[in-house]
Formats: sequence, C-alpha cells, structure tokens
Amino acid sequence: MIIAVTGATGQLGRLVVDKLKNRVPAADIVALVRSPEKAADLGVTARAADYARPETLDAALAGVDTLLLISSNEIGQRAKQHHNVIEAAKRAGVKRIVYTSLLRADASPLNLAPEHAETEAELKASGIAWTILRNGWYTENYTGSIAPALANGAFYGSADGARISSAPRADYAEAAVAVLTSPGHDGKTYELAADDAYTLADLAAEISKQTGRDIPYRNIPEADYAAALKGAGLPEGVAAAIASWDVGASQGALFDDARQLSRLIGRPTTPLSRSVEAALA
Repeated sequence: MIIAVTGATGQLGRLVVDKLKNRVPAADIVALVRSPEKAADLGVTARAADYARPETLDAALAGVDTLLLISSNEIGQRAKQHHNVIEAAKRAGVKRIVYTSLLRADASPLNLAPEHAETEAELKASGIAWTILRNGWYTENYTGSIAPALANGAFYGSADGARISSAPRADYAEAAVAVLTSPGHDGKTYELAADDAYTLADLAAEISKQTGRDIPYRNIPEADYAAALKGAGLPEGVAAAIASWDVGASQGALFDDARQLSRLIGRPTTPLSRSVEAALA
C-alpha cells in the first residue's frame, strides 16, 4: 500500500513522514512537495506536487492508495487548492484520503474555519473513503512567542482567560500516522485536542517557573495586540489574523475535552511544561 503525504517538507509533514517510517517500509511512502530536492533528507520517494498547479498532481498521485492531505497554509486559497488535490485523487484512483482540518470546523468562530468546512464537504461528496482529523491548536503557536515575552518582560495576548487545549505538532503527527496505518477510521471525524487545557496566564506562569523570571500575562485589546505584532515586524494581515484567533480562543474556539487525540495515539498528550521546556532549549 502506497501512502502519500502532501506538504511533506512542512513542519507537520516532516514529523508525519518520520513517524510513518517506523510503521511502514520507506519504499511505501511518497512525499509530495513543491521542490523534491528539498525532501532528499526524508529518506523516501519525493514527487513534485503543487496544490496551486493542477497539472503537477496527476503524476504525483499515480499509484497512491492512501493520501494524507495536509491543509495548505495559503489562507484564502485553501479551498481551491484542496479541490485541485481531491479532483486529481479521483482521477488517479486514490482509495482513501485523510485530511487535516480544524477543531470543530463546522462551528468554530475562527476565520480559518469556512475553508476547512468547504473542503470537508467536498471530501465527503468525492466518492473516496475519507477520514477527517480536526486538529486543535499547535502549542508551538504560543511557545513561539516565548522569546519576545522574555525580551518584553511579559506575555501579551487577547485571549483573556480562555482555556486552550493545544498539543504539539508531534502529537498530531502521531495521530495521523495511527489513522493512516490502521483500519476502522473510514467515514470518521476526530476532534483532536490535548488532554489538559491551560490559559495564557498559566503559560506565562510556566515560563516564569522555568526561567526564574517574573513573566506575567498581559491581556490587551485585539487592535492593540495586532498593532504590537505589526510593530514587531509581522505583515499587517498576519498580525490582524493572529490577534483575531486569540479573540476566537476567548470564545471557546481552542478548547475541547473529549480526549480523542490521546485515544488515537495511545498515550497522554504532551503536557505544556514539556513544550515550554523544549522551546526554551
């Protein structure tokens, strides 16, 4: 059985391929990437595939049995790009697609949700067996801000006291591999999130504990947070989006307590303290 992974040189894709090699022969894995030369270190076959260039996809998917469709990172273009992949998968005779979506994509207040929901609907109507992995937030989305927090003496955000059930990418990658390599997942949608939730104040307290410094959490209005992010060098649109996702968190978008992720991976999800420790290292 040939398993292909889109976006295989991305942060999630690399982890999936690495973990997949522990479960199936490397010869049965295909990395689908825009630049195959950048995938040489993955140790598997690499084929050129670009979500936005349909002419690359038929050859890329030839002979593939199961496809992990890792969602595109081009917000606003995702639905069209995913459509291109699904159509090519149909032509190539792909038997099964596993798709990385967003936690509660059908009800989430996050502006990321509609494109995911559109792809989910198309996948269900495709005639191909499907599984949807609704990934919660990546802990790295927040631990990536530890360095600025240390520089500024505070962790800033607009999530208020929101409970966040994030897990590191490695946990979600492990879940994807479990679904790709075991039966019984067709037609299922999994809401994936960490076992334990935290607030950004909890995160700031953990940073303080591990660094021996007083790093409080400062909740600020969405517009002020977006302006601060822009001032730190982020493009205006990206800064506005990140600030809006924090507000979405305050509306419950990043919380889930069903523990489906730990059941899929067969162990507790990685605790926040370990993610902070890894980021500080």
